[in-house]
Amino acid sequence: MNYIGSKYKLSSWLLKSIKHVCGNDLSSLVFCDLFAGTGSVGRSFKPMVQTVIANDLEFYSYVLNRNYIGNNESIDASAYIEELESLPPEDGFIYNTYSEGGASGRLYFSAENGRKIDAIRSQIEAWFSQGKIDEDLYFFLLTSLLESADKVANTASVYGAYLKKLKKSAQKPLTLKPADFEITSGNHSVYNQNSNELIKQISGDILYLDPPYNSRQYGANYHVLNTIAKKDTFVPKGKTGLRTYKKSAFCSKNEVAAAFETLIKQAHFKTIFLSYNNEGLMPAETVKAIMRQYGKYDLVTTSYQRFKADKTENRNHKATGTTEYLHILEK
Repeated sequence: MNYIGSKYKLSSWLLKSIKHVCGNDLSSLVFCDLFAGTGSVGRSFKPMVQTVIANDLEFYSYVLNRNYIGNNESIDASAYIEELESLPPEDGFIYNTYSEGGASGRLYFSAENGRKIDAIRSQIEAWFSQGKIDEDLYFFLLTSLLESADKVANTASVYGAYLKKLKKSAQKPLTLKPADFEITSGNHSVYNQNSNELIKQISGDILYLDPPYNSRQYGANYHVLNTIAKKDTFVPKGKTGLRTYKKSAFCSKNEVAAAFETLIKQAHFKTIFLSYNNEGLMPAETVKAIMRQYGKYDLVTTSYQRFKADKTENRNHKATGTTEYLHILEK
């Protein structure tokens, strides 16, 4: 998925940096990804550690991580995928609220794809409520739908706005692709909680933090994915059809430093790694001043090209030079 702040391209650098501090053999360690997003970091550590704890405040992220991290036994879903692919279209909430031809006139999806999303989502929920599929298969199928829908979304990477005309990829029919996960020997857990509350309940060896860097709220930028994931009803707000969402203190310039210090103070983990960059709300010196109060502090950096979609319909991309900071605390 196209995702703000994704660490997929930095995964090898992160792994090297973490192993440099914690050792090459991580097989007996508990690794926590507290702001998990799409789960790319937790997924890379899943085969290497004894336990992964994944968490995110957004429900669509919980769904993704519940599948990729939480699922750890083989699932044969081919017959279910085939049946979902062949369902007749349905004029449901996504079609009416976020699709071409829908009553609201919002162009997040083509009419065909909006109806297909509604049909698939309804069937997944019906199977689950009737006890025909278990929780593991439920989140596997739901993740498959979220990722497949995202591939045909008519946006410039995020759902804060839709494009005025259907772009080429949004005109393609949605194909339900299985969200295959890796099976490991470990025992993993996934949460959907406020990070500063969950940190009081967990402990381990490696705490990886990748909080929001700026004032953009993920609940607003990915609200349509939350709506597909939750399958609830509400009154959409404004031109983009926003739903009510929880605001993170890490997206507030006035609150972020206090929230971060509280998190660090309460963390029962041996080593803490914080991913942040030079565009973040907290200056590097602020992070350093907070972390060094609680143990041995260090910092490593890397430069990379981050691609940003511009706001025009032609979806040009501009390369932006960014410095990624990895702040390290050994408690």
